[in-house]
Amino acid sequence: MEDIKVLRATQTWQKAGAYSVRIEGMNRQHHISLREEFDDYDGDRSKYIVLLDDEYPVATCRFYELSESRVLLGRVVVLPGYRGKRLGSKAITEAEKWIKELGYSEVVIDSRLEAVGFYEKLGYKREDDKVFRSWKFDCVRMYKNLV
Repeated sequence: MEDIKVLRATQTWQKAGAYSVRIEGMNRQHHISLREEFDDYDGDRSKYIVLLDDEYPVATCRFYELSESRVLLGRVVVLPGYRGKRLGSKAITEAEKWIKELGYSEVVIDSRLEAVGFYEKLGYKREDDKVFRSWKFDCVRMYKNLV
């Protein structure tokens, strides 16, 4: 997948790419309502990474500030036809670069239980053993220090 382009989505039309991936990957596939998928953190509060295949958005993630040193990374979505090609890892790695450039030192992720191993391979650790419900999914909080 050498032709995958990484975009730091800062303009509305670019953010629309992130939204389209989330609609296809979460709303349609997991039957997450648009009201649940798009929350108060979307918009100017968040930063978005979008991966494009020949200008077609195929993967995304977003992050927003929790404190002066921490951000929450989430809404990591790869379209079904592009899964298994390390695009989720690529989106997260690109987001981490941007996060570090912005001066943050820690990333937290609310991971679905079935994705814990994926995030562990990227250097994330579980905060504790507490499992909580987010939408239809059982999740745990994970973190990674960037310094």
